Amino acid sequence: MENSVPRTVEEVFSDFKSRRAALIKALTTDVEKFYQQCDPEKENLCLYGLPNETWEVNLPVEEVPPELPEPALGINFARDGMQEKDWLSLVAVHSDSWLLSVAFYFGARFGFGKSERKRLFQMINDLPTVFEVVTGAAKQTRDPPHNNSSKSKSSGKPRQPESQLKAVKVSPPKMENDSGEEEEEEEDEQGATLCGACGDNYATDEFWICCDICERWFHGKCVKITPAKAEHIKQYKCPSCSSKRAKV
Repeated sequence: MENSVPRTVEEVFSDFKSRRAALIKALTTDVEKFYQQCDPEKENLCLYGLPNETWEVNLPVEEVPPELPEPALGINFARDGMQEKDWLSLVAVHSDSWLLSVAFYFGARFGFGKSERKRLFQMINDLPTVFEVVTGAAKQTRDPPHNNSSKSKSSGKPRQPESQLKAVKVSPPKMENDSGEEEEEEEDEQGATLCGACGDNYATDEFWICCDICERWFHGKCVKITPAKAEHIKQYKCPSCSSKRAKV
């Protein structure tokens, strides 16, 4: 078994992808089988994603400390106490945490330096999380909030019909004239989307959310909103709009 332990950044990332694929399979295509195996009457159970892209629901290992970090314990106990989609989302969040802990366990074990850890995280961060895939938020969190976007009100509401969404503020329509260069400059000057908190430009690898009151876009990190939190927000108010309402 020792020979199969990933030792390089690429090997750790490959191990991460395989385990991730297994967990996604358990929570999507194999969800009925997974649900049945998580019997609340059984003892504490864990969901394991294996390097061969298979998954298993099993008891935690008896070895203490374990050879690898262990997944969340007792996922079966909450199964019948909440809506199935909420339970699956909860398992997905814990699965994401476990995947990261395993990957960086390997990194620590084999002495990854700062640059190697950063590269590993960037490779991992380029993939949608298990939670994003399971909840359907993966595409929304990658959509840019600029003029050519799908005009969604916020990245945290993937299931809302497009016909009911507010459009993102866009540049004024181009005038029909022969000066093509001037029209292009106007779009560059007015079409850039800036964060309402820090003023920085939009970046494709960052999560953004739009205020439903003032319709300004914000970095999720600037207003302390994660994709997971955005999933449960029906109407988002930025800090400025929230404080204004409080004063009234």
